[in-house]
Amino acid sequence: MSQKNADHHRLKFVAGADAFGCALKDTLVSHLRSLNIPVEDLGTDNHYSIGAKIGQIVSSGDNSGTEIRGLLACGTGVGVSIFANKFPGVYAATCLTPADAVNARSINNANVIAFSGISATPNAAVETLDNFLNTPFKSPCPASNSEPWPENIQSFLDKSLTEMPKIGSTNPNPNPNFSNSCVICDLASGREFTPVDIMPGGSMKIVRESPTAAVVRFSGGSVEPAHHHSYGHDVVVMKGRKIVWNLSKNERCELGVGDYLFTPGGDVHRVKYLEDTEFFIRWDGGWDIMLDEDLATALRDLDQE
Repeated sequence: MSQKNADHHRLKFVAGADAFGCALKDTLVSHLRSLNIPVEDLGTDNHYSIGAKIGQIVSSGDNSGTEIRGLLACGTGVGVSIFANKFPGVYAATCLTPADAVNARSINNANVIAFSGISATPNAAVETLDNFLNTPFKSPCPASNSEPWPENIQSFLDKSLTEMPKIGSTNPNPNPNFSNSCVICDLASGREFTPVDIMPGGSMKIVRESPTAAVVRFSGGSVEPAHHHSYGHDVVVMKGRKIVWNLSKNERCELGVGDYLFTPGGDVHRVKYLEDTEFFIRWDGGWDIMLDEDLATALRDLDQE
C-alpha cells in the first residue's frame, strides 16, 4: 500500500447513485475497494432518495472515530448533491474535473463528492476521486494557483469550520423588512413573464440566453402535452406541485418545493400541475420544444389514468 493509501485507514465511504450514475458509481466503488478503503454501497435509487440517504449517513457520523465520506452519482451530479446537502454537517460538491475535487477539499472541506454519470469518463472520474481522497483542507489548489494560501485566507478557512454549521440555525438579520427570498427568485425579480403560447397556462422569464435558464410559472390544473427538447434540462421546484411522466422511460415523478429532476434531451415527457407552480429550469443548450401530442390527447390520457 502506498503512503497516500496508508493515510486512509480511518476513512470509510458510503456510496449510491441513480440510474444515470450507477455504472460510474460501480467503477468508483471498485477503485476505492482496490485501495482497501471500506465502502458501504447503497445501490441505485432515484436521485433525491439516494442523495438523502447518503446525506443522512454522513451527517450522523461514526462513533468509532472513523471519518465517513459520501460518493454519489446521477445524470449531472447536481441533484444528488442538492439533497445530500439538506443534512447538517454535509458539504457535498459536484466535481466535474479533477481540479474541482482539489478545490472542493482545499476550500470547502467537502465530505461528499458527486459525479455526472452522463459526462464523466471512468478514467477522469477515478482521477477526480483520487484528488478528493488525497487533498487536505487548506492545501494548495488550482484556486490558489497551486501556492499555499496566504495567512489571512488560512485564518478565514479555519473560522469557516465553526461558522458554516451555524448558517440556517438562526436568523442572521433581525430586520423585519428583510426578505428571505432565494437567489433564483431575486435573479428573476424585475423581469417580465412572457406567456408560453404553445403551453396554455404557462409563462416564463429568461434569466440567461445560452445555455438557456429561466423561471417558469404554470397555473394549477394546467397540462403540458407530451413534448421533448433537443437538450437535457435540470428543474428545481420553488413553489407548488407537479407530476412529470417520462413517457420514453415509463417513469412517473411527483415534485414539490425543493425537489429536483433531470430530463435527458430527446426524452418525451408530459406534465400536470396540481397547483400554481413556479420552478427554475436550465437546459444544457438553447431552449426549444417539439410537441409529440396535442392538448386534447394529453387530457384524454390523463383522464384515463
